[in-house]
Amino acid sequence: MKPRLLVLELWGLGDLVIAGRFLQAASERFDVTLVSKPFGSELQPRLWPGVRVLAVVAPWTAFRGKYRFWTWPWRRLIGMTRQLRRERFDVGVSARWDPRDHLWLRLVGARERLGFPRLGSQRWLTRPLALPDPEAHRYDYWRQVGRALGLELPPRERLVPTRRPADRAILVHTGAGQPVRVWPLDRYRELVRRLRDRGWQVRVACDPPQTEWWKRAGEADVATPQTVSALLELIDAASVFIGNDSGPGHLAAVCGLPTFTLFGPQLPEWFAPLHPAARWVDGKPCPFKPCFDYCRWPRPVCLEGLSLEEVWSALQRFLAEVAPQPDRHGSA
Repeated sequence: MKPRLLVLELWGLGDLVIAGRFLQAASERFDVTLVSKPFGSELQPRLWPGVRVLAVVAPWTAFRGKYRFWTWPWRRLIGMTRQLRRERFDVGVSARWDPRDHLWLRLVGARERLGFPRLGSQRWLTRPLALPDPEAHRYDYWRQVGRALGLELPPRERLVPTRRPADRAILVHTGAGQPVRVWPLDRYRELVRRLRDRGWQVRVACDPPQTEWWKRAGEADVATPQTVSALLELIDAASVFIGNDSGPGHLAAVCGLPTFTLFGPQLPEWFAPLHPAARWVDGKPCPFKPCFDYCRWPRPVCLEGLSLEEVWSALQRFLAEVAPQPDRHGSA
């Protein structure tokens, strides 16, 4: 019988996708239970079918008002803690340096508890792990957890992507988890126009608050995927992804699409999508960068300082690398 492993990844879509290689490898040696936001259940059949997913929205992962304790779903949290405790996990892990994760691992009674301690949280861990280099990618935290469990995950540069058809369909997704990660929509519109003028097939997708803007801009067929399953359908119909630093880009990368990302308040060295052909443009310098989306300015100067011509020039080089250039009629 496999030992029982509890994995906590309670944050965003991109964070969970980055954990995917660890989950795949761990499921070969352990009976894995993942606790994540509900979209983990949609990812599970596609990315790590051998993993059991329990869904919960941890209130401390909210962007604002996370410590309004009177609004927390206490019944759900206590019930899940009791459920997990009854399952008597051999090992519990978190790849975040987050004392809240470590306390939960202690409360559920995992016999061995691995994590990166912070603010004294080593008291709740049985095996505190040394933090990777400060410039390490988030994936490297999962690699380090994997090594502690005897799992050897390949370095980022040796990850082998899923093969994709060599067509020239581009998915442009203009949404992001927070507004400070969104490059201006009027510049995206011009980017889409230029791509279509050069023969690329472009599908535009966005977050719900952006839908009306795109329709007013003449994009009648704009897609607004509101589930991971709907987003996967759009990704499966494309061969290249362009978008902001957000979950859809990470998902596209692990599904095999080369990605071109517009970074703003975050750092590419920490959060670049996991694809060897991933490329990006970095936002303009800011004394508060990385600000983790808590922007000090009225508008995100790091992203708004990226001109259309800067992005277009970098995008042309990216497309020349990853796909044959079509003519104006769409043929290679």
